[in-house]
Amino acid sequence: MKTLKIFLIILITSITAAKAQFTKAELQVSGLTCSMCSKATEKSLRTLGFIGDIKADLNRNVFMITFKKDVPVNLDQISKKVQNAGFFVNNLKATFNFDNVRINNNTFSYGGDSYRLVNADGKALAGPVTVTVVDKGFAPVSIYKKYNTADKVENGGRVYHISI
Repeated sequence: MKTLKIFLIILITSITAAKAQFTKAELQVSGLTCSMCSKATEKSLRTLGFIGDIKADLNRNVFMITFKKDVPVNLDQISKKVQNAGFFVNNLKATFNFDNVRINNNTFSYGGDSYRLVNADGKALAGPVTVTVVDKGFAPVSIYKKYNTADKVENGGRVYHISI
């Protein structure tokens, strides 16, 4: 009976935690000059295990990314793959499902990392919300400097700074 209770608690915890995740993203890449550049970047991104699908918009140099369900997303890996292809992330807007997410002091955890909301101002967040990563390597220098994000590691994980 005791093992059944433990199993049920673990099952309920995993079900509620699974709802909290990134679902999609709009990734703007700078430096793309042709369709071959776009293809190289897309090919590099497709090697990431958490990416389900990618659609490129060559007119705006944007990749619409859909993430696999219940697979943790690592934003640093996205940036590294773009840089390894020879380009730079100009902007990353991601949709995060805030259902069952506990926000404490404008910070929440996901996938072993912390996410600090830089302009939440006590807003109640629920359901899918589009957030913009404002850290170096994800946003133009002017945006990065505006938020002057200093803390990068917390409790062994990375701290991302995001705006709504």
